[in-house]
Amino acid sequence: MAYDRAITVFSPDGRLFQVEYAREAVKKGSTAIGIRYKDGVALISDKKIRSRLVEQNSMEKIQPIDDYVATVTSGLVADARVLVDFARVAAQQEKITYGSLVNIENLVKKVADQMQQYTQYGGVRPYGVAMIFAGTDSMGPRLFDCDPAGTINEYKAVTIGALRDQVTAFLEKEYKEDLSENDAVILAIKALKTSNEDSAEFRHPEVATINVGSKFHVYQKEEVEKLMQKA
Repeated sequence: MAYDRAITVFSPDGRLFQVEYAREAVKKGSTAIGIRYKDGVALISDKKIRSRLVEQNSMEKIQPIDDYVATVTSGLVADARVLVDFARVAAQQEKITYGSLVNIENLVKKVADQMQQYTQYGGVRPYGVAMIFAGTDSMGPRLFDCDPAGTINEYKAVTIGALRDQVTAFLEKEYKEDLSENDAVILAIKALKTSNEDSAEFRHPEVATINVGSKFHVYQKEEVEKLMQKA
């Protein structure tokens, strides 16, 4: 059991237990989905209100990185805040250098490198958060995820957080590449609904989209309620 005392120690079977523990922290976070459709990408997050005393507007799971890139996180909220700030600075640096954010993948790799550094030095712990990055660049709509180990992959649809396996299984069956924006968002909401352990609690999803040639857009409460009725 001494193999989980430090991040720099591999177990005999080649595992880093502290990284695995960080992944477990992500599994306790809110379920979030990124989905790519015909002309853009959408982010949808389950937003559970733990107490009626909490101001709903203060709980924002989906965060803009710049006008054409956004992220949704699951896991430790404080860790997510630090990485979102890091991503925003990296995006601005690329804009100053090149005049625009040329490639979303470069931005995601910088964030992943930051996360990976915290898996190889003593005296630190991995970030207990996973992130989905969505946006548009010169290649069109793009969608990536990044986990506590600093691993990144590009997807057509991806899920992080609690219920990840159930939601992914649903999307693998139902996802189609030529979906419209509305159909993609409805499919994601339906995936969250059908996989939620208590569907009565699923009342406050957060939805945002980025279309090719358009800026980051957060759905208003009324827009979300209309889509909820169709899902």
